[in-house]
Amino acid sequence: MNKTRQLTERQQWMQILARAGTALLQFEDILTQQPYQVIRPAQSGMVMVRGRAGGTGQAFNLGEMTVTRCVVQLNDGRTGYSYVAGRHQKQAELAAIADALLQGKEHADIKAQLIDVLAQAQQTQREQRAAEVAGSKVEFFTLIRGEA
Repeated sequence: MNKTRQLTERQQWMQILARAGTALLQFEDILTQQPYQVIRPAQSGMVMVRGRAGGTGQAFNLGEMTVTRCVVQLNDGRTGYSYVAGRHQKQAELAAIADALLQGKEHADIKAQLIDVLAQAQQTQREQRAAEVAGSKVEFFTLIRGEA
């Protein structure tokens, strides 16, 4: 049974910010224009990654990965959160600022200047990767021997 999950708009931008990597650093000037305070400084830690054989089998612990989280608050009280893979503390802080800004009147501007740009870049990367992988795709088939 394949169930399609609809993501809320905030979940979508959080997903884009979490996957942005170091590309988020080029938007620092846009994000830090408004004063903010760090509620929970960027901290790195480990989380357990779980997997399923074939995507449907029994869950098992695949391993651990490093994650960095951060919480900031703008002067008007909006709070932004972020969790990013790796130990990129500045990236986590900028993602939290973006989350806070996207919850207010700047939403349309930040979405156009940041989220849409990052989403397009990520889509392009996915398409390039798919094209690279497609060249090495192997089709398996079975021949049935018949009795003569």
